[in-house]
Amino acid sequence: MIQRRTLLTLSSAALLPAPALAQPARARTLRLVPQSTLSTLDPIFTTDAGTQNHGYAIFDTLYGLNAAFEPLPQMAAGHNVSQDGLTWEITLREGLKFHDGSPVRGVDCIASLKRWGARDALGQLLLAAVNEWQAKDDRTFAIRLKERFPLMLQALAKPATSVPFIMPERLAGTDPNRQLTEMVGSGPFRFLADEFMPGQRAAYARFADYLPRQEPPERTSGGKVAHFDRFEWQTIPDGATAFAALRNGEVDWWEQALADLVPALRQSRGISVGQGDPNGYLGLIRFNSLQPPFDNAKLRLAVLSAVRQVDYMSAITNNDPASYTLCNSFLPCGTPYGRAPARHHFSDSPSIEAARAQVAASGYRGEKVVIINPANFPTIRPMGQITAELLRQIGLNVELAETDWGTVLQRRSNRQPVEQGGWSIFHTQWQAIGITSPATAGHIRGQGASGWFGWYGSEEVEAATRRWLSAETEEERVRLAGEIQGISAVDAPSVPLGVFRIPTAYRSGLTGLVEGCAPFPWGIRRG
Repeated sequence: MIQRRTLLTLSSAALLPAPALAQPARARTLRLVPQSTLSTLDPIFTTDAGTQNHGYAIFDTLYGLNAAFEPLPQMAAGHNVSQDGLTWEITLREGLKFHDGSPVRGVDCIASLKRWGARDALGQLLLAAVNEWQAKDDRTFAIRLKERFPLMLQALAKPATSVPFIMPERLAGTDPNRQLTEMVGSGPFRFLADEFMPGQRAAYARFADYLPRQEPPERTSGGKVAHFDRFEWQTIPDGATAFAALRNGEVDWWEQALADLVPALRQSRGISVGQGDPNGYLGLIRFNSLQPPFDNAKLRLAVLSAVRQVDYMSAITNNDPASYTLCNSFLPCGTPYGRAPARHHFSDSPSIEAARAQVAASGYRGEKVVIINPANFPTIRPMGQITAELLRQIGLNVELAETDWGTVLQRRSNRQPVEQGGWSIFHTQWQAIGITSPATAGHIRGQGASGWFGWYGSEEVEAATRRWLSAETEEERVRLAGEIQGISAVDAPSVPLGVFRIPTAYRSGLTGLVEGCAPFPWGIRRG
């Protein structure tokens, strides 16, 4: 459980590494305490939400989603589709520029989509359907398909976990398995590389040549107008210190306020508390299906059968039932396909004795289980601690390896056995909006070596996903989504822990915050 914190009475100013600014400059700067440290800059290389949020500050997308989750043109002026649905022709808006002053061209968009598609679950399906990419001129490019791809616009407007950001061709041509460190964006803010302090601070400057759309901003669509000259990220791992910084006006916005501090935030003058991402997050246990002992599906299922979701949700939300939903579905409850499988092994009151018997019957022989867990990520750390204790209770040999979040992100890419620096389990919170369909849900996709960390493989799941993608009716898609969930209920590549919401807090003088899946820096003004 998250322990209640004793609020610090001292100002946190001395703990902030950023230099003090003169009042006029301070008024033109928006300061954010992000949800986690920023260590990886490349939003295509990782699904880390913090890196994706960084991506939204500096990159733009061809299409965005409005409040009704409808894809709308963003960098695109529009598109034409051939009568047979096999050719999509997309035209860019005039005057778009990258941060180095070069024009945004069709070849840049093609290279960006290819690099994104190589790593994203939905993007891989798109690439498999493409017959040819063609840059017709600087502002127009065509995607010629081998077969119809009904989710084209949803793919181009994908809002979370892995976003198809547009970057220059010279950068987008980089091997998708190699991290980019140079950030030349297409969005409303420029990344200030010389001010970047990994894990501590990031800074962005308004890009004067960015051309926002004229429509009002909604989620990831519309006019991304920057009213601040600077946008700064100030990492403050300790919640009480972040609270003090917000209360004292040293920062403007705390992206994810800790649940046990929300009552104090609500009572503080000059602070407003918002709901944060309205769609919430799906908590997950993720197994390494590639290495022992969780290459054994029977052992994964034994763990799933022992999980009591309310233990995790209570710890994350400070025992606030209004902030979470218990959800016996691998897709987020409240979304079109977020329905419990017809036959599953979830339980509100699981039996530890029965789980111990399942572990013994699985053939488990005492292999070490290494749980990599971030000590500096308050909404994820309790998940690892609860799982470690649970696994010990059901007879597993557990090591809880707690490090910083950046180290967890690096280590989870290690495919070697635990004796060689690998891992067995990690936990995460996945933005619900990013995993609303079987095609986008990397935690249940069966892509094996080309899939999400954990590398679960199932051709049965992949075949059903392809059928889902080409289904002509919603009734058939619902049926196929249920079929995929049924496989997941037996194979247990991951364990869903429930859907929860994380409040956000900000200085009351801020107006125009855009509701969505990231701390969007556009549209905001200081009152």
